[in-house]
Amino acid sequence: MKSKPILILTGGLNSIFYEILFKSLKQKKIKSPLIFITSKKIFQSKMKKFSFKKKIELFSNTKSQKKFNNNKIYIINVDYKNNNYLNKCFKVAFEVLKSGLTHKFINGPINKTEFLNKKFLGITEYISEHFKVKNNAMLIFNKKLSVCPVTTHLPLKLVTKKITKKLIIKKIFLIDNFYKNHFGFKPKIAITGMNPHCESILKENEDKKITLPAITQCKKLGFKVKGPFSADTVFQKNNRKKFDVVVGMYHDQVLAPFKTLYEFDAINITLGLPFYRISPDHGPNEKMVNKYRSNPLSLIRALEFLDKK
Repeated sequence: MKSKPILILTGGLNSIFYEILFKSLKQKKIKSPLIFITSKKIFQSKMKKFSFKKKIELFSNTKSQKKFNNNKIYIINVDYKNNNYLNKCFKVAFEVLKSGLTHKFINGPINKTEFLNKKFLGITEYISEHFKVKNNAMLIFNKKLSVCPVTTHLPLKLVTKKITKKLIIKKIFLIDNFYKNHFGFKPKIAITGMNPHCESILKENEDKKITLPAITQCKKLGFKVKGPFSADTVFQKNNRKKFDVVVGMYHDQVLAPFKTLYEFDAINITLGLPFYRISPDHGPNEKMVNKYRSNPLSLIRALEFLDKK
């Protein structure tokens, strides 16, 4: 059975994505056909700039029974001069995913501040709302160790207001389900405390009131969880090798140490969606555009992951 195509939305126009894309395709042979949602004009100019050669075929009818092959690159053309270019790209992507043509989706880096206009915390929430998915999770995945923040791109002063026992349990459920379905085992999960050393000088300690009861409930539900652990020691070598996933209370609590350990050897997977949505684990990095020094490893890992699905 031939693999379904990988749908790739190339993301923001001022981004390192094209550089890492063509580096990835030169370094790694992907069996799945590739369909790009992009401007054909820009895509061709970038191909020329990065000395990448492959036959392009325009594609528009997502309901057709077309036979794809990986000897071509397929493009769904979107006019980049359109003021709503990215909105249009996502609209097309959602139509393709709903059509059943594929269940494999990568979006390139996007400047969230410019695109989301503060309506959504991130692309994870933007896509989830469109597909009416209320329970999602952001898993930063590496084969050795993954991390998941209970809250994503939330300002730090709002974190304690957002976290509940129920929310923690929902994230654990999604992680456990993902590992069982895709890797065939129940993951061992470490959960960090909300406060330094899981302690508080205040009368009310969130770790006793929220985190610990959530962990107790998760154990009763059959999940392999332990904690709460102090976030400043859980990532030490002898600690992290005991777990498959570390769940933290907020974004930088787990992503800062994780990226120090694995740098670009990771992918961002959205759990809870009716399809695979992956993005490289970095942003558009406008400062590095045209410097030809960007590392393609995260995109290579994303392509490798979806190529097997």
